[in-house]
Amino acid sequence: MSDKKEAPAPGDRTVIGLTFGNSSSSIACTVDDKAEVIANEDGDRQIPTILSYVDGEEYYGQQAKNFLVRNPKNTVAYFRDFLGKEFKSIDPTHNHASAHPQDVDGTVSFTITDKEGEDAEPSTLSVAEISTRYLRRLVGSASDYLGKKVTSAVITIPTNFNEKQKAALVAAASGAGIEVLQLISEPVAAVLAYDARPEAEIKDKIVVVADLGGTRSDVTVVASRGGMYTILATAHDYEYAGAALDKVLMDHFAKEFLKKYPGNDPRENARSLAKLKQESEATKKALSLGTNASFSVESLAAGIDFASTINRLRYETIARSVLEGFNRLVESAVKKAGLDVLDVDEVILAGGTAHTPRIAANFRSIFPESTNILAPSTTPTAINPSELQARGAALQASLIQEYEAEDIDQSTHAAVTTVPHITNAIGVVSVSETGEEVFVPIVEPETAVPARRTVQVPAPKNGGDVLVKIVEGNTHIKVTKPEPKKSNGDSKAAKVEDADEDSDFSDDDDSDEEEEEKREKVWKIGSTVAEAAIRGVKKGGKVEVTIQVNADLGVVVTTREVGAKGGVRGNI
Repeated sequence: MSDKKEAPAPGDRTVIGLTFGNSSSSIACTVDDKAEVIANEDGDRQIPTILSYVDGEEYYGQQAKNFLVRNPKNTVAYFRDFLGKEFKSIDPTHNHASAHPQDVDGTVSFTITDKEGEDAEPSTLSVAEISTRYLRRLVGSASDYLGKKVTSAVITIPTNFNEKQKAALVAAASGAGIEVLQLISEPVAAVLAYDARPEAEIKDKIVVVADLGGTRSDVTVVASRGGMYTILATAHDYEYAGAALDKVLMDHFAKEFLKKYPGNDPRENARSLAKLKQESEATKKALSLGTNASFSVESLAAGIDFASTINRLRYETIARSVLEGFNRLVESAVKKAGLDVLDVDEVILAGGTAHTPRIAANFRSIFPESTNILAPSTTPTAINPSELQARGAALQASLIQEYEAEDIDQSTHAAVTTVPHITNAIGVVSVSETGEEVFVPIVEPETAVPARRTVQVPAPKNGGDVLVKIVEGNTHIKVTKPEPKKSNGDSKAAKVEDADEDSDFSDDDDSDEEEEEKREKVWKIGSTVAEAAIRGVKKGGKVEVTIQVNADLGVVVTTREVGAKGGVRGNI
């Protein structure tokens, strides 16, 4: 991906995983096969994606973010999403409190004074150059931390990055002296971070990754099949994100300020607005950790100091419309994938905004109890949402760092990674104790082929001949509606008669809560693929069924008694 002459030899690489976000970025490396997020020289693991210039000095990260109040015109923020885009297609909303993007021959650029001296001329820098400067600082921090020069990286990208944006990112990284080993999608990096844990059980599952960032939210439905990840659907939103929650708090505290000091709206002054936003964001983060938070700003407006407090319940009430927006975004992604919430096995919360406890609680109410919600407030062993993607990128970097650049490029080419998938599940039909046929899936839907899966099916208790029926199957949602209540005729008269004997009787006894309809996912048995008979299975024995789906979608079925010699094999 980078210049072959400058690319280091595989054995000489020092690799990192890099999440270059629109709001903040993270760096990670692997130590003893375990991914660790690196802190920069300021001790920050989530590093704001901001550059600022003061008297010719370049600041980045949290230091640069602090200059949004005092030096906004020379501070560049929220620029990652502009890479590889034409000026006419961008939305500069989030840049109103920092250096504003400009149109220079159709490309996005920023005019800043990045040199020392009163007579220093402003420089006009393209977003590509700004990105290169920022990435150079990230890599410098990683090199200082590791004690050796970082040469290569795996970088995460949103699922809606087009080829032009990918090329622009690779070029920016190359300008910063970094060989890009691979660009991997952010949701896949998040899933990889969880699946790489020693205690993780790799199994076929449907995962929803809700990546909730500062300026955008991305929800992705991923099918994990045999360690291979397939993206089934994505949803992107720029309205419901961390900035929307910040605005809720900004408006709340601005109104509190106006009650005490009428006519002094801090939102009408650029400097006051920057202070209001910065402290509101800090209050939001405090409310993710505790149930109460304080808000305090010196000289918020008209030279007046202001302090207030808010509790989590009040915050969740005023932010209700935004919080419900996250719910709708997730539900729309699941629906777009052609699935039901009952099909989802895991929900992974990623991104800084995912720390908000109410978001995870709301997701808990959307999905069934069987769905695992992986967030700090619901799962004690959950990984920090802000670190997920960088960890996944670092793990991927450690896996491919010994390969030649050409081999890495070929293995990630679309012609290779876009492989056929099966639409329906393939499995066996077993008979329950009640005599009902039950579908046991062996190869799940959306599994990439070629694939091979094995399952053991219990034989009848007394043994004997066993007929194995291989069928296609798929899921549907079974809705059981509550039984209608009896009419109020005799039953109500009986209650009134009882009331004569019991003076405590009240009409409220008749207002029972309505039962909700029951929804459950059930397998629907489809067409028969094959049948195989196993004779003389021992008492209490099991039958092993192996299904292999070839690249041409041909199916090879092998059945045998566990522990016995021989078996039945057939091609379909």
